[in-house]
Amino acid sequence: MKNSIVSYCNIKNNQVFLNGEKIFHDEEASEFLEFIKKAYKHFELDYPKFYKMDSLCKLAMVGGSVLLNQLDEVDSEMALVFSNKSSCIDIDRIHQASISENEGYASPANFVYTLPNIALGEISIKYKLRSENSFFIFEDFNPSFLVDYTTSLINLNKAEQVLCGWIEVFENEYNAFLFIAKEAEGLTLNKENLLKLI
Repeated sequence: MKNSIVSYCNIKNNQVFLNGEKIFHDEEASEFLEFIKKAYKHFELDYPKFYKMDSLCKLAMVGGSVLLNQLDEVDSEMALVFSNKSSCIDIDRIHQASISENEGYASPANFVYTLPNIALGEISIKYKLRSENSFFIFEDFNPSFLVDYTTSLINLNKAEQVLCGWIEVFENEYNAFLFIAKEAEGLTLNKENLLKLI
Protein backbone atom coordinates (compact mmCIF):
# COMPACT_ATOMS: atom_id res chain seq x y z
CA MET A 1 0.00 0.00 0.00
CA LYS A 2 1.20 3.55 -0.73
CA ASN A 3 1.47 6.67 1.40
CA SER A 4 -1.57 8.80 0.60
CA ILE A 5 -3.27 12.09 1.41
CA VAL A 6 -6.48 10.90 3.05
CA SER A 7 -7.98 14.35 3.78
CA TYR A 8 -7.00 17.99 3.49
CA CYS A 9 -8.14 21.44 4.55
CA ASN A 10 -7.58 24.88 3.02
CA ILE A 11 -8.26 28.18 4.75
CA LYS A 12 -7.91 31.40 2.76
CA ASN A 13 -9.95 34.32 1.43
CA ASN A 14 -12.50 34.06 4.30
CA GLN A 15 -13.29 30.46 3.34
CA VAL A 16 -12.67 27.02 4.82
CA PHE A 17 -12.55 23.96 2.56
CA LEU A 18 -12.47 20.31 3.54
CA ASN A 19 -11.39 17.91 0.77
CA GLY A 20 -12.16 20.59 -1.82
CA GLU A 21 -15.68 21.30 -0.54
CA LYS A 22 -16.44 24.71 0.95
CA ILE A 23 -17.72 24.17 4.50
CA PHE A 24 -17.61 27.74 5.83
CA HIS A 25 -17.32 31.25 4.45
CA ASP A 26 -17.85 34.76 5.74
CA GLU A 27 -18.11 37.56 3.22
CA GLU A 28 -18.46 40.23 5.91
CA ALA A 29 -15.21 39.77 7.86
CA SER A 30 -12.76 42.47 6.83
CA GLU A 31 -9.84 41.26 8.96
CA PHE A 32 -8.27 37.89 9.61
CA LEU A 33 -8.96 37.89 13.36
CA GLU A 34 -12.65 38.61 12.80
CA PHE A 35 -12.89 35.77 10.27
CA ILE A 36 -10.98 33.18 12.30
CA LYS A 37 -13.06 33.86 15.43
CA LYS A 38 -16.25 33.36 13.41
CA ALA A 39 -14.84 30.10 12.00
CA TYR A 40 -13.94 28.94 15.52
CA LYS A 41 -17.51 29.58 16.69
CA HIS A 42 -19.04 28.03 13.56
CA PHE A 43 -17.14 24.75 14.09
CA GLU A 44 -17.93 24.81 17.84
CA LEU A 45 -14.32 24.01 18.73
CA ASP A 46 -14.78 24.62 22.47
CA TYR A 47 -11.18 25.37 23.43
CA PRO A 48 -11.18 28.50 25.65
CA LYS A 49 -7.42 29.10 25.29
CA PHE A 50 -8.15 29.94 21.65
CA TYR A 51 -8.84 33.55 22.61
CA LYS A 52 -5.37 33.97 24.14
CA MET A 53 -3.58 32.63 21.07
CA ASP A 54 -1.78 34.68 18.46
CA SER A 55 -3.00 34.67 14.85
CA LEU A 56 -0.74 31.83 13.70
CA CYS A 57 -1.88 29.55 16.51
CA LYS A 58 -5.55 30.38 15.88
CA LEU A 59 -5.18 29.48 12.20
CA ALA A 60 -3.42 26.20 13.03
CA MET A 61 -6.03 25.30 15.66
CA VAL A 62 -8.98 25.85 13.31
CA GLY A 63 -7.35 24.03 10.38
CA GLY A 64 -6.11 21.14 12.50
CA SER A 65 -9.47 20.80 14.26
CA VAL A 66 -11.42 20.73 11.00
CA LEU A 67 -9.35 17.72 9.94
CA LEU A 68 -9.13 15.92 13.27
CA ASN A 69 -12.78 16.37 14.24
CA GLN A 70 -13.91 14.41 11.19
CA LEU A 71 -12.04 11.31 12.36
CA ASP A 72 -13.83 8.58 14.32
CA GLU A 73 -10.80 8.43 16.60
CA VAL A 74 -7.60 10.50 16.73
CA ASP A 75 -4.44 8.40 16.94
CA SER A 76 -2.47 9.69 19.94
CA GLU A 77 0.75 8.90 18.05
CA MET A 78 -0.16 11.05 15.02
CA ALA A 79 2.87 13.19 14.14
CA LEU A 80 2.65 16.92 13.38
CA VAL A 81 4.80 18.54 10.68
CA PHE A 82 4.02 22.20 9.95
CA SER A 83 5.84 24.89 8.02
CA ASN A 84 5.60 28.53 7.01
CA LYS A 85 7.58 31.52 5.80
CA SER A 86 7.19 34.16 8.50
CA SER A 87 7.56 32.10 11.67
CA CYS A 88 5.85 34.23 14.34
CA ILE A 89 6.92 37.65 12.99
CA ASP A 90 3.32 38.87 12.95
CA ILE A 91 2.98 38.83 16.76
CA ASP A 92 6.65 39.75 17.23
CA ARG A 93 6.02 43.08 15.46
CA ILE A 94 3.08 43.80 17.79
CA HIS A 95 5.25 42.88 20.77
CA GLN A 96 8.03 45.23 19.63
CA ALA A 97 5.54 48.05 19.06
CA SER A 98 4.19 47.65 22.60
CA ILE A 99 7.75 47.91 23.99
CA SER A 100 8.31 51.11 22.02
CA GLU A 101 4.98 52.61 23.08
CA ASN A 102 5.42 51.73 26.78
CA GLU A 103 8.93 53.10 27.38
CA GLY A 104 10.67 49.75 27.21
CA TYR A 105 7.98 47.64 28.89
CA ALA A 106 6.04 45.05 26.94
CA SER A 107 2.45 44.01 27.41
CA PRO A 108 2.44 40.41 28.72
CA ALA A 109 -0.58 39.68 26.53
CA ASN A 110 1.55 39.88 23.38
CA PHE A 111 4.13 37.25 24.19
CA VAL A 112 2.18 34.45 25.80
CA TYR A 113 1.98 32.63 22.45
CA THR A 114 4.82 33.77 20.23
CA LEU A 115 6.49 30.66 18.85
CA PRO A 116 5.31 28.45 15.98
CA ASN A 117 5.80 25.43 18.24
CA ILE A 118 2.96 26.69 20.43
CA ALA A 119 0.56 25.90 17.57
CA LEU A 120 1.78 22.30 17.57
CA GLY A 121 1.61 22.15 21.34
CA GLU A 122 -1.96 23.39 21.57
CA ILE A 123 -3.18 20.92 18.94
CA SER A 124 -1.35 18.18 20.85
CA ILE A 125 -2.99 19.21 24.13
CA LYS A 126 -6.49 19.47 22.66
CA TYR A 127 -6.28 16.08 20.93
CA LYS A 128 -4.04 14.33 23.49
CA LEU A 129 -1.25 13.66 20.99
CA ARG A 130 2.02 12.25 22.34
CA SER A 131 3.92 12.33 19.11
CA GLU A 132 6.77 13.64 17.04
CA ASN A 133 6.22 17.26 16.04
CA SER A 134 8.29 19.73 14.05
CA PHE A 135 7.84 23.21 12.62
CA PHE A 136 10.01 24.28 9.68
CA ILE A 137 10.59 27.72 8.17
CA PHE A 138 11.01 27.98 4.37
CA GLU A 139 11.10 30.89 1.94
CA ASP A 140 8.13 29.35 0.11
CA PHE A 141 5.86 26.32 0.37
CA ASN A 142 8.21 23.34 0.10
CA PRO A 143 6.23 20.27 -0.99
CA SER A 144 9.29 18.11 -1.68
CA PHE A 145 10.54 18.48 1.88
CA LEU A 146 7.11 17.84 3.39
CA VAL A 147 6.65 14.70 1.29
CA ASP A 148 10.13 13.38 2.15
CA TYR A 149 9.81 14.12 5.88
CA THR A 150 6.30 12.71 6.16
CA THR A 151 7.22 9.62 4.14
CA SER A 152 10.23 8.95 6.36
CA LEU A 153 8.09 9.21 9.54
CA ILE A 154 5.62 6.68 8.15
CA ASN A 155 8.15 4.33 6.56
CA LEU A 156 10.37 4.27 9.66
CA ASN A 157 7.32 3.50 11.85
CA LYS A 158 7.71 6.74 13.80
CA ALA A 159 4.03 7.46 13.09
CA GLU A 160 1.18 5.76 11.27
CA GLN A 161 -0.43 9.10 10.44
CA VAL A 162 0.93 12.63 9.99
CA LEU A 163 -0.92 15.96 10.16
CA CYS A 164 1.18 18.10 7.90
CA GLY A 165 1.17 21.34 5.94
CA TRP A 166 1.62 25.09 5.64
CA ILE A 167 0.21 27.81 7.91
CA GLU A 168 1.17 31.39 7.10
CA VAL A 169 -0.11 34.61 8.69
CA PHE A 170 1.19 38.11 8.22
CA GLU A 171 -1.17 40.95 9.15
CA ASN A 172 -4.36 40.23 7.16
CA GLU A 173 -2.72 37.87 4.69
CA TYR A 174 -3.16 34.21 5.60
CA ASN A 175 -3.15 30.78 4.04
CA ALA A 176 -3.48 27.36 5.63
CA PHE A 177 -3.12 24.08 3.79
CA LEU A 178 -3.12 21.06 6.10
CA PHE A 179 -3.49 17.38 5.27
CA ILE A 180 -3.46 13.99 6.91
CA ALA A 181 -1.18 11.41 5.33
CA LYS A 182 -0.90 7.71 6.04
CA GLU A 183 -0.40 4.37 4.34
CA ALA A 184 -3.77 3.85 2.65
CA GLU A 185 -5.65 3.92 -0.59
CA GLY A 186 -6.14 7.47 -1.78
CA LEU A 187 -4.42 10.40 -3.44
CA THR A 188 -0.71 9.61 -3.66
CA LEU A 189 1.49 11.66 -1.33
CA ASN A 190 3.79 13.45 -3.76
CA LYS A 191 4.97 16.95 -4.67
CA GLU A 192 2.66 17.27 -7.68
CA ASN A 193 -0.48 16.51 -5.69
CA LEU A 194 0.46 18.90 -2.90
CA LEU A 195 0.98 21.69 -5.43
CA LYS A 196 -2.48 20.98 -6.91
CA LEU A 197 -4.20 21.01 -3.53
CA ILE A 198 -2.64 24.11 -2.00
